[in-house]
Amino acid sequence: MTTALISHEDCADHVTPPGHPEQVARLDAVLGALEDMPLMRVKAPLAAEDDLLRAHPKAHVDAIRAAAPHEGWRSLDADTHMSVGTLNAAYRAAGGVVRAVDMVLGGEVANAFAAVRPPGHHAERQTAMGFCFFGNVVIGAKHALDHHGLERVAIVDFDVHHGNGTQDLVEDDPRILFCSTHQSPLYPGTGAAHEVGVDNVLNVPLPEGTGSKVFRDVMERVVLPRVDAFSPQLVIISAGFDAHKDDPLAGMNLSTIDFSWVTQRICDVADTHCQGRVVSSLEGGYDLAALGASAAAHVKVLEDRGR
Repeated sequence: MTTALISHEDCADHVTPPGHPEQVARLDAVLGALEDMPLMRVKAPLAAEDDLLRAHPKAHVDAIRAAAPHEGWRSLDADTHMSVGTLNAAYRAAGGVVRAVDMVLGGEVANAFAAVRPPGHHAERQTAMGFCFFGNVVIGAKHALDHHGLERVAIVDFDVHHGNGTQDLVEDDPRILFCSTHQSPLYPGTGAAHEVGVDNVLNVPLPEGTGSKVFRDVMERVVLPRVDAFSPQLVIISAGFDAHKDDPLAGMNLSTIDFSWVTQRICDVADTHCQGRVVSSLEGGYDLAALGASAAAHVKVLEDRGR
């Protein structure tokens, strides 16, 4: 068994305006950091329409398609912009997570990392926002449930920003557990502890300046026990690395080793309940050096566990 690295050159065709933090160089940094790892490299397919429609209404998918520009950029909000290549990249990003789910559940690989962009965890049912167009990890989770017949999928999101889109897409679906640690207050202003869905959402807001000790403590005491109690048949990670102390868009103080540690602990729970079946998808991380190092630490754990 091995670890799949799923990506596609089309993800570099999503070009944001100059100075935008969610830039092509992010994917270059991640793939460069993973270049020498013995991973199974797989091209992300375009997402099937049926998979997109498991998470989003047809009106949203049609609106994103209609908004795609033929030249230059089109801005959907102050942060979220489409270039000529964005639509294709967004389909590859969602399709990459679905392919990762298929490979892991089909026994082709032990686990998988989707190095894709644009990210997805801010995309709500009918709203593209926060650099995101489609809910990539939710599309993967619902594919696992509806196509593969699973009954329980857990999503763990350690991006520094709350995954409001993921929450919006799953909060009425008890088959999916969504657990998020995130800095608060911070964009997008959601993710309070009292937001619990149908008892399937766990939000752990953390103050600015939170470092390794507090982060590891809430993971050990709050998040991981909740995932353990859920007994997931698949664990999906929204792998944002912007809680790193060097990230320019937030104020948490994690280091590269913390991402290695949290990946180990999530894998421990997956080993207990679902034969180590873990799918991870890239979300945030905007300091290029920190992003590359953190993604490498994360994937190195997956690779070690997948042997």
